[in-house]
Amino acid sequence: MTDLRIERVDGEAAIRDWQHVHNTIIPTAVLSLDEVRERVGRNHLEVAYRGDTLVGCSTVRPPTPDAPVGTVIARVLAAHRRRGIGAALYARGLARARELGSEAIETVVLSANTEGLDFALAHGFAEVERYLLPGDSIPWITLRLA
Repeated sequence: MTDLRIERVDGEAAIRDWQHVHNTIIPTAVLSLDEVRERVGRNHLEVAYRGDTLVGCSTVRPPTPDAPVGTVIARVLAAHRRRGIGAALYARGLARARELGSEAIETVVLSANTEGLDFALAHGFAEVERYLLPGDSIPWITLRLA
């Protein structure tokens, strides 16, 4: 996959691209540009392209002193799945989470995203919790890397 390019979110164009992928895959939790800008300040966000085509994004939430758990989330637009993009995003996110001192790794998947859930399970994650955010009707699933 030599034409895959993954870049850290830096600048308005990348913020908009990350937002587009997130909001397409997670329509129940649409983020504004200001919310994405805030996330850039506290998380490690990346966007993925094949050539010039936007194909995915990722988030690494760093561990904290109180909770040494890093969260790695890889998202790939439906038309580009099953081509190794998610695996590449996940591998980079996992490495970054470990660089940041994560003692354990989790991911979070919207339960309606069955392909995302299948991906997480196939990559060694196991479900630890299901929950609803206020106003939501579709549960989120937290999974931990075994």
